[in-house]
Amino acid sequence: MDAGSPEAPMSLRRPPIPPLRPFVAELWISQPGTSLPGEGGGSRERVLPCAATHIAIRLDDVPIRLFDDDADSTGRDLGVSIIGGARSGFYTKESGRSHCTIGAQLRPGAARALFGVHASQLSERHTRLDDLWGMAVATLREQLVAQRSDIRRLAMFETFLAARIPQPRGMHPAIAQALEDLEAGAGVREAVAASGYSHRRFIALFDDAVGLTPKRYSRVLRFQSLVRRARRQPSLFWSELALDAGYSDQSHFIREFRALAGITPEDYRRLSLLHHDHLPIGVGTPT
Repeated sequence: MDAGSPEAPMSLRRPPIPPLRPFVAELWISQPGTSLPGEGGGSRERVLPCAATHIAIRLDDVPIRLFDDDADSTGRDLGVSIIGGARSGFYTKESGRSHCTIGAQLRPGAARALFGVHASQLSERHTRLDDLWGMAVATLREQLVAQRSDIRRLAMFETFLAARIPQPRGMHPAIAQALEDLEAGAGVREAVAASGYSHRRFIALFDDAVGLTPKRYSRVLRFQSLVRRARRQPSLFWSELALDAGYSDQSHFIREFRALAGITPEDYRRLSLLHHDHLPIGVGTPT
């Protein structure tokens, strides 16, 4: 998930209506809940890499705040409506109490249809939603705030997204096949060869649709798969998980984990997780 993704257990999530499914993987809305023990204003969390683009709109008036690094004491506010692009590294955001937030996880290829830009123009960063949708964002947010039913809020948000796609357009067939192959464990060279395009052209098409190059996308997929398995099977040793995931050796695995998560695998396991992609951090957190 991304900067405004559900932070509280009180949430509703579901797939979109059929016309949106080529573009949107999931819709969600979260309601304020009780903060975790030890969390309060000014707490932070480290958000792990994600290969998808997200939309998040906070319905309260607390802006989403990011920090450039652990030494950044003030951070920067992004506003209440943002797009979180696909990311190949972690970032740090303010946590603490949860917020009423509505959002969507997008599929590869959706950025062009919904925003009129390539996913590569949104990747590795956060973008204010009104920079691309203008005053329509403020109007939508006002209508969502006025609506008291979460089910109706999701339906309203869904209708708005559907209206942003005047003529449904499918993803480039070569990229759709490559995504399927990479998720099944194929290598980038195999995907390029199967596409029938030159390496350079394939990389450009993939980056425009997904927001990450095939190599970075595969890197994040492998990392996410390993982290999910570690949570499902906490008794497994990291060495076994790393070997099964295809890391060449233990040192390679640890370097990759630190590069993507900002902490070691053992530090990751010691943290009390609010969400599998969101790691609470603060004074004394291992780095």
